[in-house]
Amino acid sequence: MPDKRQPHHTHDRGYRELLSSKRAFLELLKTFVREEWTKDIDEDSLVRVEKSYILQDFSEKEADIVYRLKAKGNDVIFYVLLELQSTVDYLMPFRLLLYMVEIWRDIYHNTPEKERRRKGFRLPAIVPAVLYNGRRSWTACRNFREYQAGHERFPGYLLDFSYILFDVVRYSEEDLYRAANVVSSVFYLDQTVDSLELVVRLRKLAGVLKGMTPEQFRQVTVWLKNVIKRKLPVHLREEVERVLEENDPREVEKMITNIERALDEMKRQAVMEGVLRGKAEGRAEGEARGKVEAKQDAICKYLRRRFGDASAGLQEKVREMTSLEVLDGVMEELFAANTLEEARAIIRDGMERFMQ
Repeated sequence: MPDKRQPHHTHDRGYRELLSSKRAFLELLKTFVREEWTKDIDEDSLVRVEKSYILQDFSEKEADIVYRLKAKGNDVIFYVLLELQSTVDYLMPFRLLLYMVEIWRDIYHNTPEKERRRKGFRLPAIVPAVLYNGRRSWTACRNFREYQAGHERFPGYLLDFSYILFDVVRYSEEDLYRAANVVSSVFYLDQTVDSLELVVRLRKLAGVLKGMTPEQFRQVTVWLKNVIKRKLPVHLREEVERVLEENDPREVEKMITNIERALDEMKRQAVMEGVLRGKAEGRAEGEARGKVEAKQDAICKYLRRRFGDASAGLQEKVREMTSLEVLDGVMEELFAANTLEEARAIIRDGMERFMQ
């Protein structure tokens, strides 16, 4: 049967490959998790679980990365489950619970029945975590108790757990730069929003990259290949891939210069293409803008007639929305709004869809 699992986002593939390295995963924990238990693990105590835990109820999504860890000096074995996200997923507490149950179910079924029936048998602890590199704030529930309706009425009785959140964009630039390891360097580069800023940060990281071992440097360049290539036209992707594959830590400046040249070439070609198709696009853009403005006018006119001057703030929000599809949806929903509050909620939802 064909593989129906969802394809991973480009950033996800880059992070999956990076964090498949035990050393990089250990760096992630020891650099960004301020907990005592991270002091008791080392590279030898990490074992990557090479098994997919697939959720049939979620379009066959699978857990991204699972490691089994054994603390030094004792026999405590626990697991760390890491999910990779580039967008906010409000179902995350529930998804993490299902992944955890799948791991426990697998461990239970692979434990001899005699062992399972012992009074002292215990399931291993699982520490859930999410690595998020989106631009919007992470607003999903951070613990499972809050994901349950009416949880305030049942203190002490409900299933609960929290998860670690690695929020890439919200770490400070200086903290990432000072950490000076593979994972912090990748986070530092992942915070960039355009190619120019990426090159600036690469130059600032040059000293850190030079001090890396060949294997550490390879991990950074592999991540770069996964992320940068998707921003380039096809004929430049091979050139950038060649640049990243041919360099070593001693030739960092050369690598950065060659990447910069490739990006400059991309910009020059974009300018030329823009000049050639400028008139046609300008005409099409003008027509599209006219349709958007007409839809905005219609919605604002309806709001004024329905709710009067009290809707002035909502009309300003409508003017900020420039997606014809979003505006169509807002107009259709507004016809069913009976109060100003309902109209405000509809426009707020429309703004959220427009910003995604």
